Amino acid sequence: MTHIDGRAGNAGRCAIAVMAKAPRPGRVKTRLSPPLSPDEAMAMGAAFLRDVTANLRCAARDAPIAGFVAYAPAGSDSLFDGLLAPDTGLVLADGTGAMPDTVQGFGRSLLHATRALFDRGFGAVCVLNADSPTLPTDRLIEAATALLRPGPRAVLGPAEDGGYYLLGMQTPDPHLFSAIDWSTDRVAVQTRTRIAERDLPLVDLPPWYDVDDGDALTRLLRELAAPGAGFAAPATRACIARLGLDRHHRARMEGALPPQ
Repeated sequence: MTHIDGRAGNAGRCAIAVMAKAPRPGRVKTRLSPPLSPDEAMAMGAAFLRDVTANLRCAARDAPIAGFVAYAPAGSDSLFDGLLAPDTGLVLADGTGAMPDTVQGFGRSLLHATRALFDRGFGAVCVLNADSPTLPTDRLIEAATALLRPGPRAVLGPAEDGGYYLLGMQTPDPHLFSAIDWSTDRVAVQTRTRIAERDLPLVDLPPWYDVDDGDALTRLLRELAAPGAGFAAPATRACIARLGLDRHHRARMEGALPPQ
């Protein structure tokens, strides 16, 4: 694993942390099972993580970005060995520590991650989902560049399901994670409200989609069959081929094969 630490030079960089659970069958990508088995869902989740961190590494060629995985639970860091792109750091984000009562659930992990990275001296921090392996690289570059410009602002990358794939900030503000109905279609709207309550100018990125259920998986298979402007996602492509999803799952989802 890579440890990105120390404050020297970090003030001019944006840390982007992928929020991820340790890859274990039945504990990650559970909404993909079915149609996938728990082991297949775990394999897909690991491939997504490799691609998302590789995407960050690509973005770092054109913007001052430091890529991280913000992980949980504590003590599971070794499970990420060999899964991440080179130069990816690890930071614990299990939601422990003193926090406002209004920050609950997943918000605690998000706040934990942002606090830890600001403590390392980064000038800006983004939290990023691990469910969008084909997210266009220019979204990451735009987020980091906007946050490092002079003047206060926040950045939001809304997901098509009503959540968000990226949230970027210049200070570790608990208010951005307060009183949010996590895992609902109200997350992005409520987050916009929290940003407005802080009188922060908002940079809105174009929407993208999460691959977190069977319908989204089918969409991903179609996208990778006719690649467009998104990240190439080589690890996800390799996993799809290894599991035979490029043939059997796509045909089944499109009605050409009966369920197994």
